[in-house]
Amino acid sequence: MREFDAHELVVFGDVGAKGLRAVIAIHSTARGPAAGGCRMWPYATHAAAVSDVLRLSRGMSYKNAIAGLPFGGGKAVIIGDPRKQKTPETFEAFGRFVDSLGGRYVTAEDVGTTTADMTSVARATRFVAGLGRAPGEAGGDPAPKTALGVHLGIKAAARFKLGRADLEGLTVAIQGLGGVGSHLARLLAGEGARLKVADVRADAVQRVCDELGARAVAAADVLAEDVDVLAPCALGAVLDARSIPRLRARIVAGAANNQLAHGQDGQSLLAAGILYAPDYVINAGGIISASREYQGGATEAQVLDDIGQIPLRLTEIFERARHENRTTNSVADQMARERLGRRPQKMVA
Repeated sequence: MREFDAHELVVFGDVGAKGLRAVIAIHSTARGPAAGGCRMWPYATHAAAVSDVLRLSRGMSYKNAIAGLPFGGGKAVIIGDPRKQKTPETFEAFGRFVDSLGGRYVTAEDVGTTTADMTSVARATRFVAGLGRAPGEAGGDPAPKTALGVHLGIKAAARFKLGRADLEGLTVAIQGLGGVGSHLARLLAGEGARLKVADVRADAVQRVCDELGARAVAAADVLAEDVDVLAPCALGAVLDARSIPRLRARIVAGAANNQLAHGQDGQSLLAAGILYAPDYVINAGGIISASREYQGGATEAQVLDDIGQIPLRLTEIFERARHENRTTNSVADQMARERLGRRPQKMVA
């Protein structure tokens, strides 16, 4: 399978009585335990689930390395419809699956899973983050922190590409209004951005339109909208040889993992004059929060300070890519691979 990239471990869990069919992929533990969320999705085939978890786990290695976190990269997927097949027993069984790895993998929320699900996981293992927290403490639902990092990253991209100090009057198209996309919409609207929003769930679109005055766009058409910024916040592989020629945005900066179907699609974006914010750099706010929570002793303020470094990292990548006439994703990948070999110092509480 081409998505396999010298992964250290890929394990399969099947507990039919509890409704669990899961895959955990550990890409790297060079920097510490493999950390990454658990996605629940109704994959069409088992092979599709394996392909996704391999791509996602490598992305976590790169994400954690670029963010300077003392964790490697891993990911889990549960095969199933989170709207119909989710039970506490399923996630407790998943917790036992995680626990069987003895701490090599630390899980948290992702698409299709919630803080309540992680509470069920925590009944069976301590290798989990994204749980409830007391006011002022680090952790909890990582989605708002991911959205914050993307918001700050969009501002950095707008400064670099458009010479804009703020987002007032800029038009942003958001693809996907889940936990991250809806939070991002509120942050952008709060700074005066004009929003076009799309989701396969009509009720989610209606809520955001009613609350923020956004304009609804058909899910099939949102990538081709004439906007300043396109923010993919749903699933990955949306930027490919078919979609990129249709783009009319000047910036692509969103929360979805693995937005590029293939690495060479970054070259197509560059040729089209579109600035791409590498996804695993801009969307690191959630794992920053979860890692601080898992290590313990940190405050919400420290998490916010860490997330505030995301625009600085992006600007470094943008400038280096321009200076070297390279794609931003190739620059980010090189930086991540260089850091994967370095054992990080423990984060200071």
